[in-house]
Amino acid sequence: MAPVLYITHPEVTIDPAVPTPQWGLNARGRARADAFAARGILAPGTQFFASAERKARDLAEILAAATSGTVTIDKKFNENDRSSTGFLAGGQFEEAVAALFGQPDTSYRGWETARAAQSRILAAVTATLAATAPEQNVVFCGHGCVGTLLKCALGQRPIALAEDQRRMAAPGGGNVIVFSRDMRLISDWQAMEDFSSLP
Repeated sequence: MAPVLYITHPEVTIDPAVPTPQWGLNARGRARADAFAARGILAPGTQFFASAERKARDLAEILAAATSGTVTIDKKFNENDRSSTGFLAGGQFEEAVAALFGQPDTSYRGWETARAAQSRILAAVTATLAATAPEQNVVFCGHGCVGTLLKCALGQRPIALAEDQRRMAAPGGGNVIVFSRDMRLISDWQAMEDFSSLP
């Protein structure tokens, strides 16, 4: 059975006047995604499943174009719901993320809790894999927080800020984990640039 990749979107255009789900990849993010796609790591005909947020869709579309793959969009793969606060800058955002991971069963100012987001992403990934053929190459394109929560579940690790992609790989996103179809973590966060091949 083909292993599965979860790839987080790389750098985005930050615009406080635009809702964060509508932010797209910036020039650096697109360049990194293009470079990853050009390396030919992903198999032709790969099926991509992406969050409904634009930045994840941008990534999936770039990778699918390079592999003649298909893209399925579903909001069940979205980042944890932060709409209650809107955009948080700098230190405020870091405080919020620390609270999200540090108190996974408590909502930070109305945010979706880490535990709820983890249950959602785990169920969505499990159902998606159950509906695809075992030999099909599958890649999920998503986000740092829910990707980390998924990784913690796959690796049977407690939810913790230390597991976050930005602390283990590229701080701007664009990181990869690999796991098996029976939902076991194979490899931890690696930057796109450091990811060489499927196990």
